[in-house]
Amino acid sequence: MIVYPDIDPVAVAIGPVKVHWYGLMYVLGFIAGWWLARRRAALPGSTWKPADVDDLIFFAAVGVIAGGRLGWMLFYGLDNLAADPIAFIRVWEGGMSFHGGLIGVMVAVAWFARRRARHVADVFDFTAPLPAVGLCAGRIGNFINGELWGKPTELPWGMLVDGSVLHPSQLYEAALEGVVLFAVIWWFTSRPRPRLAPSGLFLALYAAFRMAVEFVRVPDADIGYLAFGWLTMGQVLSLPVLAAGLWMLAFAYTRREPSGNHA
Repeated sequence: MIVYPDIDPVAVAIGPVKVHWYGLMYVLGFIAGWWLARRRAALPGSTWKPADVDDLIFFAAVGVIAGGRLGWMLFYGLDNLAADPIAFIRVWEGGMSFHGGLIGVMVAVAWFARRRARHVADVFDFTAPLPAVGLCAGRIGNFINGELWGKPTELPWGMLVDGSVLHPSQLYEAALEGVVLFAVIWWFTSRPRPRLAPSGLFLALYAAFRMAVEFVRVPDADIGYLAFGWLTMGQVLSLPVLAAGLWMLAFAYTRREPSGNHA
């Protein structure tokens, strides 16, 4: 058993201005994603330029934040939105949906691809390793905020929180959706793959990891389990993501179209 350190969610406070750890984690994720994308763009044979990466990350950041927040409000916090419409902009307090962020970033990246006359699938594939960095940072932010805890456990790494020993499900997700997912996709994209294969592998692995962790994670109190005493909203939303990822992998290796990210 490990005692939860009860970390102050505010990293820096100067008068009325407060900088939250949760917000800093997102900034860290975007900076790391930008740096990694620039490294990839600099490799011999890459069709990407550093300026392309700068603009891509900007488009993606806007899509992730807007889509993630709107998705969380619609899927998990509709009551909060009705009671306090301004809550939509208070991202630093927590409350971001991966599935909403995924839709938001897909729209933003598709717009970027059209403006730069690139194949949208190539842009998705180029960015495939990057979200895992932000996911890891965001889950650490959830841990710092003391939210999204798992079920009671007797395992030695369980966290003592308010008298109960709980699964640190935020750290499970940081490890699986962040570290493991990034390592696999970064390796997979280290050499040319068929168009859409990286995107498909990312979606399939994310959905599988998310659905697995949901079995030990406590669902939102205002939603609870949707069916069978174990089915959660996160699992339901991940099912189409898993199906899409598997379909994209099958399509990619059936068609074997060459990626436009490599000369």
